[in-house]
Amino acid sequence: MNDLASIRQVADHFDLPISTLHYWERRGLITPYRHFGHRHYNADQIYRIALIRLWRATGQMSLDEIAAVLSERPDTSGWRETVTARIAAIEAQLTQLDTARSYLRGLLECRHDDALEHCEGFRAQVTLPAKNHQ
Repeated sequence: MNDLASIRQVADHFDLPISTLHYWERRGLITPYRHFGHRHYNADQIYRIALIRLWRATGQMSLDEIAAVLSERPDTSGWRETVTARIAAIEAQLTQLDTARSYLRGLLECRHDDALEHCEGFRAQVTLPAKNHQ
């Protein structure tokens, strides 16, 4: 038992609520060892928790995506499809963020402080509806 960490130690180490570790267990993402009714984690499970936390924070992966990646058998590559789709979604978000930054920087340079919808740069990028010719 010396090589196992208690749920409290793991929760404190990763700054996670214990309820999060319970939830991840219910979802099948982690598997603690039970000792006298208490949950403990070995090094492999702690690394798995670190991966889940990292993927949630930096990879912006949902728990469903993480479950798909972690549930794949080592001899299959289905997890690659999940990761590839996540990369595509992140790249789309980056494009949207770049566009938003450009618009906001343009607003800062606008001479129409009292009526930002009159900014020439903004107006140049907006297409107006076609006039109805009746």
